[in-house]
Amino acid sequence: MFKKWREKRRQKKVGIEVEFGSRKLRGKARFFVTTVAILMSFYHLYTSGIGVPTAMLHRSRHLAFALFLCFLYFPYSNKARKDRVAFIDWIFAILGGAFALYSSIFYNQLMFRVGNPTNIDLIFGIGLILFILEATRRSVSPALPVITLVFIIYVFLGPWMPELIEHRGYGIRRLIDHLFLTMEGIWGVPIGVSSTYVFLFVLFGAFLERTGAGDYLLKLSFATMGRFRGGPAKAAVVASALMGTVSGSSIANTVTTGSMTIPLMKKVGFRKEMAGAVEVAASTNGQLMPPVMGAAAFIMAEFTDIPYFQIIKHAIIPAVLSYIAIFSIIHLEAIKTGIGRLPKEEIPPVLKTFFSGAYLLIPLAFLIYVLLVLKLTPTTSAFISIMVSIAVALIENNIRYPIRYLKTKKSNPSDAVNDQASIEETKFNPWIGGTATAIKLLLQAMEMGARNMIGIAAACACCGIIVGVVTLTGLGLKMTLLIVTLAQGKLFLTLLFAVFASIILGMGLPTTATYIIMAAMTAPAILEVGADLGVPLIAAHLFVFYYGIVADDTPPVGLCAYAAAGIAHSDPIKTGIQSFKLDAAAFTLPFIYLYNPQLLMINTSFLNLLMIIPVAIVGMFLFAAGIQGFLLVKTRLWERLSLFVIAIFLIKPGFFTDILGAAWLALILLLQVLRRKKEKVLPIPIS
Repeated sequence: MFKKWREKRRQKKVGIEVEFGSRKLRGKARFFVTTVAILMSFYHLYTSGIGVPTAMLHRSRHLAFALFLCFLYFPYSNKARKDRVAFIDWIFAILGGAFALYSSIFYNQLMFRVGNPTNIDLIFGIGLILFILEATRRSVSPALPVITLVFIIYVFLGPWMPELIEHRGYGIRRLIDHLFLTMEGIWGVPIGVSSTYVFLFVLFGAFLERTGAGDYLLKLSFATMGRFRGGPAKAAVVASALMGTVSGSSIANTVTTGSMTIPLMKKVGFRKEMAGAVEVAASTNGQLMPPVMGAAAFIMAEFTDIPYFQIIKHAIIPAVLSYIAIFSIIHLEAIKTGIGRLPKEEIPPVLKTFFSGAYLLIPLAFLIYVLLVLKLTPTTSAFISIMVSIAVALIENNIRYPIRYLKTKKSNPSDAVNDQASIEETKFNPWIGGTATAIKLLLQAMEMGARNMIGIAAACACCGIIVGVVTLTGLGLKMTLLIVTLAQGKLFLTLLFAVFASIILGMGLPTTATYIIMAAMTAPAILEVGADLGVPLIAAHLFVFYYGIVADDTPPVGLCAYAAAGIAHSDPIKTGIQSFKLDAAAFTLPFIYLYNPQLLMINTSFLNLLMIIPVAIVGMFLFAAGIQGFLLVKTRLWERLSLFVIAIFLIKPGFFTDILGAAWLALILLLQVLRRKKEKVLPIPIS
């Protein structure tokens, strides 16, 4: 009993440290910091309801909240005390917030000083950049600040750079003017999207999580998948896909679903690295799953000027196919290694589980309706859905509490007053008790939403600096020219360079940061080289976005792998490598939909999709079989290589490739069936 209790506490600690930082405050400090976090959420809810203020004002306040909370929630070192805020962190929090608010307080004066900053402007601009770098180091990883510093140094060393990327060089005054006083740097698109769409969707996910939707989705996944071979792993995939539609955060997804799925995967026979890897791969792919798709999808809408609901439409088929690939690998792994099912007594009934909490999905269903059917803006859609979530929480608690109270009173009147599960009832009445509990949950959700946003806001501000450097120096055009020159105008080589850059950057950066840098530097090259082939704008941006997600669980940095390894007691590097292998099944998808965008629902019809999708699903399963080296029985080398080729033929839309792939597959299946029959009738060796 005590062992299980300690294990749950350890798992919870791992999740908190990875997602929120390791500081756990108490007393007055906790009350103060929690209050500020709630105020941050309330401010964003208020502005989304009545209208967002002028961009500079709103973004400045958003970043001020984030920097202030970052230095209070995240210690400067893992060795620092976790139960209190160090004095230096209070100073950093106050100064960081003040430096960010400078642009809001003196907005009217700064408008007339663009191009000619004063010395005070320079001091506050330099100070804000330093605080952003430190906040990002604490809340994200040291890699992004280091890369940002490299870009800043590039501004000053331009005349001494190689010819392809050289520029005339700029001084500190010109740099601060561009990054701090204009909308091209810190206050650009990344922090703008973070302060509007992203915050509201993260807050919406926090509301669903605190009101029980996350637990409900997890239970529903176990009820539907637990009865099958390798059930816990399949439940992890389904739960992570469903959670991905809500949170869009791979780490939150990992620690939320993984705390339950990983121990059960190990229990039915999965190796500890495999158990952690399944959760990592499934959770990182949650960023592909509409309607949330992580912060990068909203930034993509701004960069491409494509409506957000249109991006969702283009992304849905690749997202589903990527999960089918992971699901297939798990299924084949379970068959190959003889992993069984969960015991019947541990599997909840499907219908009972579904109806027990179906009402919790009302806000999510409402979000999909207003976003995709009514086609309201993401900000308005998220705001309305949060209001629906609040209403559901109030109604649910005000129905549940009186029922519980009356049942307790009827069964034993003397116990009704002593019901510890509803303390409020002893002070007021069951209806007030239900309302109080709902308000408590909603306030917790507002704190959670603000805490979840700290790392995103810091990363977006850092990326804003990088984008500002790119626009100031013209590096984006230079990188496009460099890639086109190296690739000799060939699209396939250009894509390989983009993949390589995304994977390398993504090893140390979060998905959002990777996408922003790649969108500024490699996506234009893809579009330029692919202009003759008619490569769509959305295909190029989804291409770099997808490989940024794949890199998110790639060693040596992948935070999700560290979170899952902490729960599974496995080696983080081995867990990351295994999760990369699980993602490899869908590795070819971006190449396929870029060359043939029918998988993105571009230039196709509904009837055509009815033919393309089932064939593509079979193709993903065969790719998974090639990775596992197992179909009906263990494959031979030529069969394994053939499965990869057939998979590409089937995933790529086209009548000729489908027929060729089907004929080739029929031959392999025939050989596999004959070999399986032969293996079954082999005599048992005498030992």
